[in-house]
Amino acid sequence: MIILIPAYEPDVQLPALIRSIRQAEPWLPIVVVDDGSGPEYRDVFDAVRDLGCHVISYGRNKGKGFALKSGLGFIADNLPGHDVVCADSDGQHRTADILRVAHSLRDYRARQGWSMMVLGSRKFTGDVPARSRFGNTATKLLFTLATGERIPDTQTGLRGYPAAMIPWLRSVRGDRYEYELNLLLEARNAGYAIRSVDIATVYLDHNSGSHFRPLADSVRIYAPLLKFLASSFTAFLVDTVLFVLLTLLIDSLLLAVLGARAVSSAVNFMVNRRIVFDHGRDRPAGTTFARYFSLAALLLAANFGLIWALEGAGLLVLPAKILAEVILLGISFVVQQRFLFTAQARGKAAGKTSRTGPREPSASTHIPG
Repeated sequence: MIILIPAYEPDVQLPALIRSIRQAEPWLPIVVVDDGSGPEYRDVFDAVRDLGCHVISYGRNKGKGFALKSGLGFIADNLPGHDVVCADSDGQHRTADILRVAHSLRDYRARQGWSMMVLGSRKFTGDVPARSRFGNTATKLLFTLATGERIPDTQTGLRGYPAAMIPWLRSVRGDRYEYELNLLLEARNAGYAIRSVDIATVYLDHNSGSHFRPLADSVRIYAPLLKFLASSFTAFLVDTVLFVLLTLLIDSLLLAVLGARAVSSAVNFMVNRRIVFDHGRDRPAGTTFARYFSLAALLLAANFGLIWALEGAGLLVLPAKILAEVILLGISFVVQQRFLFTAQARGKAAGKTSRTGPREPSASTHIPG
């Protein structure tokens, strides 16, 4: 087991965390990534190095995702075969919780025999900064709406990964805070399960040590979900307008639904393939088109059935259509992400790791003697 800690402009909490881990597990390897903190923080990293840590440094801040992938690359090259637990440097993660995630990862793998990530999930009880409480609630809601999956803490930085997962971890897109959400979005598609264990909710001085930028980083984090929701909403508007027009022109609910859906599905397919799903353009257009419209046909049947049932229950046709669309939204995202516009298979992604992982830090990596 290896502990990986990305750090940008850390304070005394980082050496304190290292000392605490050393007291509990004296021989546990620890890798710290200096994400371009600058010469003003050299004393902190020297202290960490004196405590026996491997320290990776590079000159310019590149983001948490880049730092994590740099650390994973160092581990793959120099300490292969070890599971990894990633923790934050700002004092939010207690040593007991870090070790709890490590032990849970080991136990899950021993009992169930397949690769999975283990999340240290906070309960957000007690004195939690409003920004943090709102951010996690919003992300959970969007994540559940878009994927249909419930994860207690989508923003936790305390995560455990088996050694076999490292090549895939290095291939996932994202260099900043969005990277950790992308891992959750793509894990099941890559064949990895996700488990959560409870950890303490710790915020020191109202999380003043965080380098999270509320606007810029929130846009990055929510982008994969918001792009899909925006695409779906655009298709929904096209579909609804055409549906209303057709119901005025023809006396057939079925033909109105079919005509509106044919146009809106074409619009949605083009937007999702080119903009929403990063790997969409990598898949053959003809195959993806056929699968998409097979999905559209199934959703259309479900949509028609729901509208018919809701109308029968006394709901007006337009509210019935809106409710049916909302119900089917999450199903559509999950199927498109996992089966239509999916990335390459896990083995192929792993084979590409040497080309996709960060390479710059290797020239300036510092390893204690």
